[in-house]
Amino acid sequence: MTVLTTLVVTVAAGFTALSSSSPLESRAAPDVSNAKTSLTLIYQNNLNASDDKNHIGAIILDAVPQADAAAACAALNEKLISKATLQKYEDDFNNALSYQDYAKYSDSERGYYIEGGIVSVGNRVSYSSKSGQRKPLPVLCTQSANNGAANAALVEGTQVTVKAADNTIIGYRNQKSFRFLGIPYADKPQRFKYPVPYSKKGQTIQATAYGSSCAQGSSGSEDCLFLNIQTPYIPKANSKTHLRPVLFYIHGGGFTGGTGSDLGSDGGNLASKEDIVVVTINYRLSTLGFLAIPGTDIKGNFGIADQIAALDWVVAHIAAFGGDPKKITIMGGSAGAGSVRALLGSPKAIGKFQGAIAHSNLGGGVALGLSGDYGTTYSSYYTVEQSYQVAGPQIFAAAGCTSTNMQEQIACLEKVPAAQIVQFDTVARYVVQDGTIVNTPELVLSTRNASTAHVPVIFGITHDDGASFTSYPKTGVASHLEGLQKELGINSTWAQRIIDSNLFPFTSTGNLTLDSFNVSQRVTTDKMFRCVDQATVFAGTQTRAFQKAYYYQLDRTMDGYDPNALGGPRNDDPKNPYFRFHGADGPWLFGNLPRIRDAEDLSSVQLSTSLFGAFVRSGDPNPDLRYLDQRGYGKVVEGVRRFGRWSEVGGGRGREVMVLDWPGRSTGFVDTEQCAWLGYPLDYYLKGGV
Repeated sequence: MTVLTTLVVTVAAGFTALSSSSPLESRAAPDVSNAKTSLTLIYQNNLNASDDKNHIGAIILDAVPQADAAAACAALNEKLISKATLQKYEDDFNNALSYQDYAKYSDSERGYYIEGGIVSVGNRVSYSSKSGQRKPLPVLCTQSANNGAANAALVEGTQVTVKAADNTIIGYRNQKSFRFLGIPYADKPQRFKYPVPYSKKGQTIQATAYGSSCAQGSSGSEDCLFLNIQTPYIPKANSKTHLRPVLFYIHGGGFTGGTGSDLGSDGGNLASKEDIVVVTINYRLSTLGFLAIPGTDIKGNFGIADQIAALDWVVAHIAAFGGDPKKITIMGGSAGAGSVRALLGSPKAIGKFQGAIAHSNLGGGVALGLSGDYGTTYSSYYTVEQSYQVAGPQIFAAAGCTSTNMQEQIACLEKVPAAQIVQFDTVARYVVQDGTIVNTPELVLSTRNASTAHVPVIFGITHDDGASFTSYPKTGVASHLEGLQKELGINSTWAQRIIDSNLFPFTSTGNLTLDSFNVSQRVTTDKMFRCVDQATVFAGTQTRAFQKAYYYQLDRTMDGYDPNALGGPRNDDPKNPYFRFHGADGPWLFGNLPRIRDAEDLSSVQLSTSLFGAFVRSGDPNPDLRYLDQRGYGKVVEGVRRFGRWSEVGGGRGREVMVLDWPGRSTGFVDTEQCAWLGYPLDYYLKGGV
């Protein structure tokens, strides 16, 4: 399908300078940038950072008479865009302005005021050649912030000021989006207390740099409850028109690390390409976010409560930044996916979001003769007592808080510096059944119920998620049996059972240690990720606990969490059949490729961001072909046609899994026989999780 619209630039004869009586010129600049107009940042984003220098953006302002157009741009320290610029970047502007018409944001056929005339998009153009026209038309301004890098320095003169939450918030724009960073959504938290909404009013908040991350390792602080917004659109003050869908992202990091300012999850590219608002957040981590002590008011889940407080702020105030509070999709990876899972079952969160995406959610549980594994607590929750027993006494001992009186121990711990607490050998990092935020042992999927959010969901994993949690022997192994024991931490009996099952076949390449590891990581991928997540979407659709569900496996990645240092040069070969590591999916969700290894990398990430963008907009990851055509996303159109429709789980076609690559393919659930052998059949949750 091709774009049928045509960019037409017409220049009014004898266009004169702005009249000094213009109402926009004769008074001081407004206090806020959107006092008199909405602001739309357009940029034809192909996600190729190395190509950014060959493209420019523009800012669209609301309709004014022609005499006021230049002053409208000047209020943003910009000028009316020129005919020469439009002609130089004609394809970009043709696509960008055609989309404005398709989305009914403006009427491109009527045109936009530019320097000395009007530009219109369509098959039939009507315009006046007279200067000083009174008819209002939207205005097309230059966009001088042409550095699209997420970590680029603020360009003076590109600040954007918005009033929200009874405060004045100053952000800025770069090449891709309007950016508001480090907005406080809660007061500085009191230790082991639940968050209090940000209470200061009448403040001017400089939101041009990220706020502190939450205390972790040797960095961060306790004053860390900030969120970040990347948006392509700021509505006129107090307007609720043309609001965009919102993606609310929760970072991973094992509930002990991570930040909403991570460059890999910067939302600028996704906001720009998919015309959505992206919010990323910080939340308390480690013992400061998850300590639970029975018989006290310290019931844990402070970090989850922070996430809900941030969600509350977004529901209340995101409209001021162009986001639709009634169209919010929560998304998270790893511990962020565990957070999404917890929020799907949280009475405090249900009703505040309309869709959910969990990428690389951990499961685990009783398998291979173990009482549990690292992933278990991300999908099934300790009681407060259980959480305390595995972490509490060790934390108090490490802090030197050794009183026999619990209140004295707590008072002692409250005085220990945060940087010390989060570096103890044992920390609290568990979502718990506190009775308020989380009140079930796990997400209830055995029936449609009031305890589980009835919304569309996507779950999915990377091909080798488990490789990041499988030990690679520091010394070579003498046999496959020895390799399985060392790599999985199991005894010889269970290792032999894996071999005898013939479910995880050994392929010899001549490197016994690596070949054994590749069997072990497949076992770990199944028992920690694949099986629990496939069972989740299967049960959730069988019982209609979810409105509908989709599932994916990502087969093209780069980098990721690689504690064994196995990737390296192997990651530079997209065809390498292994090492699609945990955490390597970020670029395919946010469009932030650190490098492009071949043309298919770029095609693949253009496709995947369109799929997830479609889900955020509609609850369905199948983008409309006309939408893609109007946006000029020809490669995505090709990919959608080649890999077909992404089917709902339970759609009856037996092709429940979308394998994301270039272009991708659909298949049935993967390793179902292996999952059943490991103790996680597809109907695991239908049987009550036993």
